Parts: sequence; structure tokens; C-alpha cells
Amino acid sequence: MPHFIIECSQDILRQRTPDEIMNAVYESAESTGLFAVNDIKVRLQPYSYYRLGDQKTNFLHVFGHIMEGRSTEQKAHLSKQICTQLTALLPETSFLSVNISEFEAATYSNKALINPENKDQNRHFGL
Repeated sequence: MPHFIIECSQDILRQRTPDEIMNAVYESAESTGLFAVNDIKVRLQPYSYYRLGDQKTNFLHVFGHIMEGRSTEQKAHLSKQICTQLTALLPETSFLSVNISEFEAATYSNKALINPENKDQNRHFGL
């Protein structure tokens, strides 16, 4: 936790490498101090087929999924931080946006949480 999924038009990857884009998101998330560095996960999915509005040529959107418990102000800061870094990296992008949503702790599970030795229900158990 958190997970940042970047979706973009394929042509974005002719402007910057996947690593440059993913690193911008990773470093932006890390800079907020909201997450343990080892917990941040970033993935990128380019699209060859998409449709946009008139005179729009490309897009990039980041879906941020974080554990509940942060304030609206913290989530807004995270979103703006990522958007600011990506805008500087990709100034010619037609659509560039970020959305932060929350996982509900009560319905979240992972490998550590189902481990029978994890008596304290620590979601980082054994990592």
C-alpha cells in the first residue's frame, strides 16, 4: 500500500521512458511523507487504442489507491504533488490527471494478514 496505476496513451512513452514517468510518481508519493518508502508500488499501462475529445491527442491518468485514514487535505496534497511533477515532465500532454481513492481497512486483505502466525493482524507481517 499504496498502489499507483498510471494509464496513458502509447505516444507518451515516446516523450519519456516508463521509468522516468514511474519514478516521478514514486518520488512524489514518497515526498509527501504519508507512506513508508518500501510500501509504495507504481505500475504503468499504455494504451494503443483510445478516444479523446476534439483536438486532444494524448492522455495520462494516475489512479492512486491508498489505505483509509488520511485527511482530505493530505489526499489533495498527494494528488497535486503527483500532477505537478508529471506536468513538468510531460508539458505537452493533452489530458493529465490524478485521482486518489481509499481502500477500506475492514475489507482489505493481503498475504501477511492471512498468515496464521500473524496474531496482531499486522499487514506488514513477514515483509
